Amino acid sequence: MKSESETTTPAPATAPRRVMGNSGASRMDSPRVGASSNAGASATASSRILNDYREHQLSRVQQWRFFLNMALLLCDCAMFLIGSTTGLLLFRHVGRASFIASPMFGVTVYLLVGACVWAVCLRHAGVYHRHVMGDGYQLVPMIIKAACVSWVTLCAVNYIFAVSLPLPTVTLMIVLSCLLTILERMAARAVITRDRKKGAYTYSTIVVGSPDGIAHTLKFLADRTQLNYNPVAICPIRETADGKVTSARLSEADLERLSEAWDVDDLPVLAYDSRLGETAVRMKAQTVMVADVLRRDSDNFAAFSLGLESLGLEISLLTSAADIAGHQLSVRTLKGVNILTISLPQYGIATRIFKRLFDIVVSAILIVLTSPFMIGVAIAIKLDDHGPIFYRQKRIGLRGKPFEMLKFRSMVVNADALKKKLAKESGQEKRFIFKMKNDPRITRVGHITRKFSLDELPQFFNVFMGDMSIVGPRPPLPEEYAMYDDIYALRMLVRPGITGPWQVSGRSDLSEEESRQLDVAYVQNWSILGDIVYIFRTIGVVLNPKGAY
Repeated sequence: MKSESETTTPAPATAPRRVMGNSGASRMDSPRVGASSNAGASATASSRILNDYREHQLSRVQQWRFFLNMALLLCDCAMFLIGSTTGLLLFRHVGRASFIASPMFGVTVYLLVGACVWAVCLRHAGVYHRHVMGDGYQLVPMIIKAACVSWVTLCAVNYIFAVSLPLPTVTLMIVLSCLLTILERMAARAVITRDRKKGAYTYSTIVVGSPDGIAHTLKFLADRTQLNYNPVAICPIRETADGKVTSARLSEADLERLSEAWDVDDLPVLAYDSRLGETAVRMKAQTVMVADVLRRDSDNFAAFSLGLESLGLEISLLTSAADIAGHQLSVRTLKGVNILTISLPQYGIATRIFKRLFDIVVSAILIVLTSPFMIGVAIAIKLDDHGPIFYRQKRIGLRGKPFEMLKFRSMVVNADALKKKLAKESGQEKRFIFKMKNDPRITRVGHITRKFSLDELPQFFNVFMGDMSIVGPRPPLPEEYAMYDDIYALRMLVRPGITGPWQVSGRSDLSEEESRQLDVAYVQNWSILGDIVYIFRTIGVVLNPKGAY
């Protein structure tokens, strides 16, 4: 790790690459000119250079973003044209897709209008945002949402202009376009991911925060390359007793933690001062990411952000899992007083009723469809050790209400008695979720049922009875629930689910912090469409299990 100087003079070849003391101690200020006229000319020249740097950098970023989004837009429109044409040919309704009398010219205009509608709906859904253009998990639900809006819009266009296309034909056109767009975006994601490894499509980022916060942020960015942030420098800071923010000293332990999170040998260490923005511009950075210390409601952050934003720099913040940034905010003014209203629309009465009906219908269908598998698993368990087929366990449900969860038994009969001993031996006594590889309590049949989640099939009865939901956080044990803090307890504001973010994102391989983030984020962001996506992702996890033990 090296210290970044504001001067453009290259460092000597023997200069150390890591800073052992104060991160800002080796940073040098630009030399000051004695004469006032020379100082004014120097300031003007420096300002001009900064503006040139910034304009060049903005031009480069805007250029690749424009051409990348344009390429994706054209590919998306091409997928609509191919999918819609295929649907029209299958139903032999090409002649009906016409705004005017000429069938050949009319279908061309109709398809071009449909492609424009498709592109607008995709953009409205957010698929061209730089944070999601290479993220398959976020893109799929967005494309599905855009397809639904496109279907409604296209039906309205057909009605207004008297286009005599039957509803099944329009539906097939949209379905095929949606599937082709998803496949096209999967291919585009592979190309974007490949190019990102070479440094393309990324935003040079300076990470600001405490040494621990910087280490956490670097690990976060290393695990989520789809966000496009490429750290180019760090700026360790701390808050003094009088509330001031100043540069922080990096200890040997801090350097070790940073090295574990990121290859920091070539990351400059910047001092926190009024010229941080100028240094960021000279380094051709686009983003300054705040890990911690600087709070959004503080004067320190206001001064910090204004100095950076005035230079055209973007500021990003890592927030807690329960941050209200994703909530629906509205401002009303009553007699000169502004009132900010915060709400989560998915917790409205109509949405909750619809989710419950969704759970009843889906669980009833799945109970019927999976009954042959349940019979087979029951016979296998009985033949394996002649013990009970089902395992009933007390779990905590919606708002802390206990219920009895039903599962196929996958462990030995005295598994609960052995749990405390194994937790102590594996150092998991205080962990919210007890999981261990090669658990000796699991039976031979249990290894198979747990790997493919067959042991959870009886929980469809819990869903049907209203104790659980199809999608949601996993129901905790009473002793796990007793250890929850105020933030993690928020996961109990929704019904626990058979599948959810934990099951499709690594399961037992996830750290405790990652599990917390996923569960609390689900509580704030769940939707019916999102639940459907989780169900399809669960099918993929069952067919290709990862982290199941």
